[in-house]
Amino acid sequence: MVNPSRRKKTARFAEIAALAGVSVATVDRVLNERDTASVKTREKVVQSARQLGVPRVLPETRHGLVHIDIVLPDNPSPFFQRLNQAMQRGVAILDKRLVVHRVTTPEEDETALVHALAPRRYKRQALIVSAPDTPAVRQALQQARANGEHVAMVVTRVNGVPQADYVGIDNHAAGRTAGYLLGRLCHREGRILILSSRLDYLGHIERSGGCREVLAAQFPHLRCDGEVAETHDDPDRCYLALKKALQGKSDVVGIYNTGAGSPGIYAALQRFAKEKTCWITHEISDDHRQYLQQGVLDVVIDQDPDTQAIRALQHVMASLGMAPASLSQPGKPGDFRLHFAENMSQQPYLA
Repeated sequence: MVNPSRRKKTARFAEIAALAGVSVATVDRVLNERDTASVKTREKVVQSARQLGVPRVLPETRHGLVHIDIVLPDNPSPFFQRLNQAMQRGVAILDKRLVVHRVTTPEEDETALVHALAPRRYKRQALIVSAPDTPAVRQALQQARANGEHVAMVVTRVNGVPQADYVGIDNHAAGRTAGYLLGRLCHREGRILILSSRLDYLGHIERSGGCREVLAAQFPHLRCDGEVAETHDDPDRCYLALKKALQGKSDVVGIYNTGAGSPGIYAALQRFAKEKTCWITHEISDDHRQYLQQGVLDVVIDQDPDTQAIRALQHVMASLGMAPASLSQPGKPGDFRLHFAENMSQQPYLA
């Protein structure tokens, strides 16, 4: 007669084996740690057991140290400062077997960025990155994926990288939201000036494009310039672009800045704007909170860098079999928030 407990164990192992695509014997070896299977096989078995809710302590899937790189630009904007702080806090509570290499590359040095994305002297298992969508960067990330590395992208996507996770906001939807708000808030007929941080970052292209789409479709009394002014988040470039626009025909009724450099916009508005100019930008930073209080800035679209950092780390941990896959929410963009003078947080943006 078959022992009932043994029959139940075999049935459960059979379910795990079917989900993982391995034999029952392999499941038995992995879960009872009599294991000579590969890391990939162990990960599949343990992940399937987690998914089925097996009521037992599951074994570790990896032995030794696991190397992760976090590659971010050397961008002094408040957003990237806060994203770096959030990554630092998240890394501090990770499994001690994880070795995290935080790499900062010069903002406009593509050679340095591609070098940081290339194979390292250690075996890298995963990569968290914010990068422009250029052919060289795309190729470097495709090579990382081909090498078996998990890739999680924050802030902006890079097209053509198979099975990479994007954990930032829907930038196209954010741009459409900015266009809708400009259409509602700008009651005079006139021109909308769009300022973009960089034209090789897909996130900024999507924001600008979304804004244009809504203005063209729903608000014919507002028109955009043919070109977007590229500012590289520099206040001086923002100032000069707005000065030129305001000193021209003086028909600018609204501004959408997809990046940083807002002190330059504020200074130009104070000096050259003859009437109230609607202004929408991104991130509820300390300077933006001040401009909202003064009534100079109208709306802030915030992409929540803290949550992006957490989600990126969750995706990496799940891909390595060190966290439940359910935490990573694959394929779902993060939420963005709208801040006005009446509902903005009073907490300092930077620690």
